[in-house]
Parts: sequence; C-alpha cells; structure tokens
Amino acid sequence: MALKVLSVASEAVPLVKTGGLADVAGALPAAVSGHGVEMTTLLPGYPAVMQSLGKVRAIHTWPALLGEPARLLAGRIGDHPLLVLDAPGFFARGGQPYSDSTGHDWGDNWRRFAAFSRAAADIAGGAVKRKAFDVLHAHDWQAALAPAYLRYAPPEGGQAVPSVQTVHNMAFQGYCHASIFPWLGLPHEAWSVDGVEYHGGVGMLKAGLTSAGKITTVSPTYAAEIRSGEFGMGLEGLIRARGHDVVGILNGIDTALWNPATDPALARHYTPRTLPRRAANKRAIETVFGLDHDDGPLFVVISRLTWQKGMDVLLEVLDHLVGIGGRLALLGSGDPRIEQGLHEAAARHPGRIAVRIGYDEDLSHRMQGGGDAILVPSRFEPCGLTQLYGLAYGCVPVVARTGGLADTVIDANPAALAAGVATGVQHGAVSYDSLAAALNRTVALYWQPGEWERLQRNGMKCDFSWAASGRAYADLYRSLAA
Repeated sequence: MALKVLSVASEAVPLVKTGGLADVAGALPAAVSGHGVEMTTLLPGYPAVMQSLGKVRAIHTWPALLGEPARLLAGRIGDHPLLVLDAPGFFARGGQPYSDSTGHDWGDNWRRFAAFSRAAADIAGGAVKRKAFDVLHAHDWQAALAPAYLRYAPPEGGQAVPSVQTVHNMAFQGYCHASIFPWLGLPHEAWSVDGVEYHGGVGMLKAGLTSAGKITTVSPTYAAEIRSGEFGMGLEGLIRARGHDVVGILNGIDTALWNPATDPALARHYTPRTLPRRAANKRAIETVFGLDHDDGPLFVVISRLTWQKGMDVLLEVLDHLVGIGGRLALLGSGDPRIEQGLHEAAARHPGRIAVRIGYDEDLSHRMQGGGDAILVPSRFEPCGLTQLYGLAYGCVPVVARTGGLADTVIDANPAALAAGVATGVQHGAVSYDSLAAALNRTVALYWQPGEWERLQRNGMKCDFSWAASGRAYADLYRSLAA
C-alpha cells in the first residue's frame, strides 16, 4: 500500500512560481511516485492557481480559519492529487504571492501563512473526511507552522502524524513580532525556546525546525554549512542540536521540461553528439539581445539581482569580462541599484552587454541553449537549479564554491581535466579578484575547443534527474512513518 504524504508549499509549477521552491514542489510528486509514495500537494488559492484549476470539488470548510472563511478544493496537478486552500480574504489579491504590485510584502503575510499551516495540520491530522496521511512535508517558512500545529495543537480527535521540514533558503525565516502569538491558536507551552519563540518574537521557520521529526536541506554541502555562523543565519545552534535529524538531499531537475533534444523554446535541438547545432541557438540569443555576432564566448546570467547571488561583484567585473573578449546576456530583476548599474554597463558596452529586467521562462531556456557559459557567483546557494540546467544544456557553469554549486559542478582544475571529468569552473571567495580569475580560466578553456566540448559533454551526460533524490525522500518518509 502506498505511503501517503501531504506536501505543503506556497508555490509549485506549473501553477505558480517565484523561485526554485516551485520547481522542487512541482517535481516531487512524480519523483517519489515510483518509490511507493503517493504525494498530495497543498497550495494557497492565489488567483493564478484558482484560474488554472480544471474540475474541482469542495471537500471541507472552515467557518473561521484565523478569522477568515475558507474551503478546501480537491483537484489534480498533472497526474497527481492537488488540494487548494480557497480563502479569498487571504489569497484573492493581485501582485505576487508574497507582495503587492509595488513589490512590498503584504503586511499580514504572517496571518496568511499561519492559516495555510493551520489548514495543513488539520488535513494531515485527519480533520477532513476520507483524507488520511502518513507524513506531512512542509517547505520553507510559509508552511513551517504546520509541524508546530501538529505538535502543540493537533485537530481534535485527530491522529499523530510525523513531519518533515525542508529549508530551501535559511535566509528567509518568517520572523514576526511577539504580538501575533495570541492570534495563532497555539497553547502557552508553544511559547518557549524549544517552540516558536525566537529572540522575543515568533520564528515561523524556527517553529518548523524544532517541531518536525526530520529536517532536510536541498544539498549535502548546505546541510553542513548551516551548522556554521556564516550560513546558519542565527539558527546554526538549533541545527547543530538536531544533529543526525538534519539531512541534505540534492534537488533534481525535470528532464522532460529541460531537455535540449526536445525543448520547444530552442531554435535548434541538439544532443551531446550533435553539439555543433548549438551555434544556431547562440546566434538566436545574440539577435534577441542585440549583441554583436562573433565567435567569442557568450556568458549568460539568469538570476535574482541580489547580494546573495553575488550580483554586486558581477557588476564590478563586467568591464574586465568585455576586456577579455566576452559578451554578456542577462535576465533578472531585484535590487534597483544593481539593475541601474547593469543598465549603465550595457550603455558603456553596446553590443557586448545586454540586460533584460524581469523573468521569461521561455527566454531562460533559450539562454541555456545558446550561452557558452552561465555565471552563478552566489555567496550562498542551498542547491541552485540554474547550474543544473546549464549542465544539461552544455552551457558551462562558472560557480562559487558553496552549497549545491560545490556539490554539482566539478572544477576544471588540472587533475580533473587530465582525468576527463571536469564539468565547469569553480571559484572561492565572491570577490573581484576571484571572479575575474575564474573568467580568465573560462575564456582560456573556451579557446581550447577540444577541452571545451569535453566540458560540455561531461555536463550533459550527468544524471541530475529526480531518480536518486526521489528515492532518498521516500526512504526518509518511511523512516518517520515506521
């Protein structure tokens, strides 16, 4: 009999996406289905989700879920079960899932996602007729109160259900003022250093980390890094205290969606054996971005434009990148100062640097299929999917040696090159000197066609599907449900 898991996430492809969390939550049901696990995904009823639903039915209602009426809708997400929390007072809004149209966070995000977590705990705990689950899997701070509700305030007459808390990015913790605690519906004993209290306020992510039976992160290296003060973001002591309960499971990618042999976004399809066909995609990207057509290396960046992603240091090295014969096509948005700096760099180097502010899924596919190398100079990166897409598409990753980037890219050092196993270029400190040196190495490799094609083919032959990770999650669920 299949193990039943409720996956609780604030976003999941193909219904709603702001970042990598959506890719993971969308891919997990299929990843674990071959390992005896039936996963149901619970999502908030944002307008985009509600509009995408086909045939659904209401299977439960809450007259007042943290003060708002709500109902639970049952449908499908692809071939897998889907539940949607239809609570218009919380989720029927314009803008993004977490912010308004001006980019400012909704002031009641704590209440919106506390209600989402409360509903998740009710569902997992058996409050909904004919819905029973063996494990609850909460993703990031938006769902992290669900394990706390199961621990401190399970539904009346419900069943004890174990839980997993996944940290996709420790930097986002859902910290709130202590004044919200009475509104959460948790008993007094939850207000403790071993519960939801965190530096005198409510720590939503912290609540999940203390309450869940197991904690996962999205790469083995990040699981080790968050035990340190540099990466633990204040929660490193808790992570160290949980010891063997903290597990790193590397993310995978959807190899049906990200496959250069079949990707409809590409100008021309190719495989590791037909790499010369990539040239048509490179020409297409040059045209789209208005870049010079030449045979030199074309670097691409697809990223949030933030300090975490190292985009401030990227700005500093752009003149050097052009000076060594490189060009850059960039897609992303974020810090207005970084956006302005990029526009200024493009103005200084017309035809060599081009910038698109925003996000375009099809264009991101085309950039992976046409760029020679993708830059990912993150200061910390729990897993990263961009470099995995680059490997799959023969777009050589140039990455910082951190988190999942370190776990997935084999540096083209002399030993790895001699052994024929290198897949990209790593650099250490996220600084001008370190990144400039990595660019120099990358350009030197690019002008050695045999070595460069070997890098590309090695990356394309890597298996970053969800096969191994799906098995690891299934084993983790069974260890909790046993």
